[in-house]
Amino acid sequence: MSRWQNWSGTASADPQRIHTPRSAAEIAEVVTAVAVDGRRVRAWGSGHSFTPIAVADTDAIDLTGWTGIAAVDAANHRVTVRSGTTIRQLNAELDGLGLALTNLGDIDAQTIAGAVSTGTHGTGARLGGLATQIVQLELVLADGSVVTCSADRQPDLFAAARVGLGALGVITNVTLQCEPAFALAAQERPEPLEQVLEGFDTFAAENDHFEFYWFPYGKNALVKRNNRLPAGEVKRPLSRAREFLDYEIVENVAFGTLCRIGRAVPRLVRPLGRFASSVLSAREYSDTSHRVFVTHRGVRFVESEYAVPRESVHEVLGELRALVPRLENPVAFPVEVRVAAADDIWLSTAHGRDSAYIAIHQFVGMPYREYFAGFESIVAAVGGRPHWGKMHTLDASALRERYPHFDDFVKMAQRCDPAGVFRNPYLDRVLGPLA
Repeated sequence: MSRWQNWSGTASADPQRIHTPRSAAEIAEVVTAVAVDGRRVRAWGSGHSFTPIAVADTDAIDLTGWTGIAAVDAANHRVTVRSGTTIRQLNAELDGLGLALTNLGDIDAQTIAGAVSTGTHGTGARLGGLATQIVQLELVLADGSVVTCSADRQPDLFAAARVGLGALGVITNVTLQCEPAFALAAQERPEPLEQVLEGFDTFAAENDHFEFYWFPYGKNALVKRNNRLPAGEVKRPLSRAREFLDYEIVENVAFGTLCRIGRAVPRLVRPLGRFASSVLSAREYSDTSHRVFVTHRGVRFVESEYAVPRESVHEVLGELRALVPRLENPVAFPVEVRVAAADDIWLSTAHGRDSAYIAIHQFVGMPYREYFAGFESIVAAVGGRPHWGKMHTLDASALRERYPHFDDFVKMAQRCDPAGVFRNPYLDRVLGPLA
């Protein structure tokens, strides 16, 4: 047996067998064998989910050997990518083709299958998450059959599988709608939190991509505005020295040091947080889109994120700001706030409503349960939906109230996997027991 642990150390597993297929046919063979023997299987990617969504009881499929772009439709700017490909690798290969994804999150370590299955998203009031850029999926179902779905071909399966939690089958190939490569002009700077909150709706509407980080004990927020650089305009990227200083030294090494000091001496967290907020620096640059979207995260943390109706963001943040000073244990990490447009994907956190995403974090090894529980109570009042790959305590009864197509998804999962071959304790909790 080989022990598996996710990136944050919040989930682990000791599967009896680990399979490393190198083709869709081999993935189908593994699933068929597991089903015949009455075992259960989960697919593994990069282990970047904070929840135990990837925990495997008996068998695991390691997708990291099934990578790369399998096909290119240059005329329509579409690529078909193997499911074990990381977003980092995909971005590099798209670069070589003169293509790019329209929107990305700020982490590129995930496999495309993991990112799709958990609802990975970036920010942009007029843009959806990664799942909205999918035009076709290929999956291996529990009986070993390989199926393809799209908006025109098995549309209900497509509506479910674009954020499928790994409950419908093992994704083998993903066809993505890309566009010609583009550059982003980035503006990152500290601004007074009250000013950011007052202008939130305007800032979200005026910028292609808008987000901010609130440091709980400081007066400033770090605000990021990314907008498309006009075609033909020369990019002005950060120098390697400035990039190394700002992102590696300041945001990883120095910030990690502050967090470790705070973990060792909790009474210092509040003054250290005020200090971090006061020394935030400003920078403006422009670069290839994915180099602006993505940021290296070297400091480990635990995270909970909920999507709330965009109009409720002020209410939620107001209550969260009131909660933090009352906590027994201080908070070492900032809160991240992003936005996304409504979509029609059954288990997408932005299904049917324009959304704001509020993500709370705590440095690894520091107490977080009281903070996370208080946050869950706040967002529950506005129908908050948890990110499927980030920490939450909701079960099927609570989630059913927050997703109009929840029961449709459960029925689809039972149709694709009637014996629960792809189930694990996390799915049993969030989807309910098999009928």
